[in-house]
Amino acid sequence: MRTLYLVRHAKSSWADAGMQDHDRPLNERGAHDAPLMARRFVDRKEAVDLLVSSTAVRALATANAFSAALHMPSPTLEPRIYEAHHRTIQGLVEALPDTAERIMLFGHNPGFSLLCEHLTGAGLGELPTCAVVRIDLPVDAWREVSQGIGTVGWYDFPKN
Repeated sequence: MRTLYLVRHAKSSWADAGMQDHDRPLNERGAHDAPLMARRFVDRKEAVDLLVSSTAVRALATANAFSAALHMPSPTLEPRIYEAHHRTIQGLVEALPDTAERIMLFGHNPGFSLLCEHLTGAGLGELPTCAVVRIDLPVDAWREVSQGIGTVGWYDFPKN
């Protein structure tokens, strides 16, 4: 059994219209929601073996809030998550190290919402900012992950 946690980045700032999308930081709400959701996750008392984040500033800031709350090392950076199609993200999942059974990915829509639907068929729709989805995967190795095999263990988001 493998567990994949998908975390969409917290709300980002659009204050600087000239800023590159990749470099946008969290806004005030995002800076509040990321630690809030990290604390909610800690309260679930679920273990995580590895954190992997998009290199986008807003995703990494969200991931860092979780790593601090979980007392884990900084997340591994994966630049291919940024603006990735859900099949690209699935390919990244299939290449995850089998030494880690419970992995948390930090990234973006539409890729994360579409990956959740692709793996589970749960029909959650578009994941809101800072949403966390636990996907249970009945496989022994990450390379075995495929369409429709996962189930949503739980789903949470700041306004829930």
